[in-house]
Amino acid sequence: MKIHKVIIPVAGLGTRLLPTTKALPKEMLPVGRIPVIQHVVEEMTTAGMSKLLFVTSRSKTIIEDQFDNNLEIVRHLDESGRLEDLGNFDYQKRGIEFFYSRQQTAVGSLKPGGTGEAILAGESFIESDPFVVAFGDTIIRSETKPTFLQRLVATHAEQGAKITIGVRPVPEDKAGLYGIVQPEAGEVLDGRPFRISDIIEKPPQGAAPTNLAVSARYVFSPEIFEEIRSPESGSDIEQGITAAIGSTIKQGKRVVCVPLNENETRYDIGSHQSYYEAFIDYALADPVCGEAIREYIQKLGETR
Repeated sequence: MKIHKVIIPVAGLGTRLLPTTKALPKEMLPVGRIPVIQHVVEEMTTAGMSKLLFVTSRSKTIIEDQFDNNLEIVRHLDESGRLEDLGNFDYQKRGIEFFYSRQQTAVGSLKPGGTGEAILAGESFIESDPFVVAFGDTIIRSETKPTFLQRLVATHAEQGAKITIGVRPVPEDKAGLYGIVQPEAGEVLDGRPFRISDIIEKPPQGAAPTNLAVSARYVFSPEIFEEIRSPESGSDIEQGITAAIGSTIKQGKRVVCVPLNENETRYDIGSHQSYYEAFIDYALADPVCGEAIREYIQKLGETR
């Protein structure tokens, strides 16, 4: 079955990027010429996704505006003979549909729930189809074809997996910051997809089975909704989906990982440093300004 639906959680508060995100959601911070969330959308549509559900919060309506055809801008460009300036971002013309669901904050809570809760908010949208989950604050830049997400989706179908997870290596001393996967015995870690026997959320120092961390992209079969709600997942609904993935593994169902390759980069826009790095990389790659920016940075290095 062709996968064409995506859930994109974007309800988080972005507090690690304050004061930058006091009025502007981190998903709307510019990285190069377009905001973070538009890089994510372009990644999704390049991989053939056509129905995208944003799970938002009260402060994220600007994301809806970003993907709306602003009539005043369209009229101005048309009158100026510059409609081509819309470029490839006329999503309606491309057959891309956007949907929105508000992630409710429980009474007495000061912040939205975690990834599990965000995924459940899209259950009626997904119905009985396999689907992608892509974090809206994480860009994955692929320099090769097929792209990372295309490989993730293809692997899910080829291996008959219930869950397929994107992973990438992290420094061993940073493994405790992430969800870490444990390959099944006998699996060869040579860059190809591999099956896992466990997933550990933020393992203690020295206890991580590998340095392969979950990388903000998943493909799920619809059974994941029941796993998230199951008693075995406990309070994980408020934190993430690690327990739901672990429960799927314990039932003997196939859970597969696809590693990023050396020509692919993950940008987690979760701190000012990671945001600066992403912006610089995309600025340097800009087809118009990139060379001038590179010369400017080199000049700075020579004068300091």
